[in-house]
Amino acid sequence: MTSPIRPTDDQARDLARDLIKTARFGALAVIGQDGMPMVTRIATVPGLDGMPLSLVSDLSTHTQALKHNPTCALMLGEPGDKGDPLTHPRLSLQGRAGFIRHGQAEHSALSDHYLSLYPKAKLYIGFGDFSFLRLNVVRGFLNGGFGKAFELTANDLAPNAPPRGT
Repeated sequence: MTSPIRPTDDQARDLARDLIKTARFGALAVIGQDGMPMVTRIATVPGLDGMPLSLVSDLSTHTQALKHNPTCALMLGEPGDKGDPLTHPRLSLQGRAGFIRHGQAEHSALSDHYLSLYPKAKLYIGFGDFSFLRLNVVRGFLNGGFGKAFELTANDLAPNAPPRGT
């Protein structure tokens, strides 16, 4: 059987980066403390490094799970208004969660950045139980539509990475 994964090209890299840049929510998959998987919807923005960033509460089940086991996955991309939902691009990212808490060096800059994209978060961004969740991406899987599957490295997804050619 021939692999359905195509060689990664600049068009795939650009599409994946665009999905990260434009996503404002995604489906986060974690492994619970009981060993069972769980998926939840989270708000996302592209971080200052171009990788997904979210604001999460220590009170949430998914945050507690990530503190126990930081391995996670995040799916970005939503179906359009028309057509088969499976023909619309989506990106699954695998990685490890990192947290930036109040008082850490990056927190202030991340707060300003996050609020510029999610102004309503001003209502809770200052709460002591909230911290930023940064996904430290290990690899990604892009489905750009029917017959357009790619595996991407963290380097492929970096916004300032130079084109590699096809």
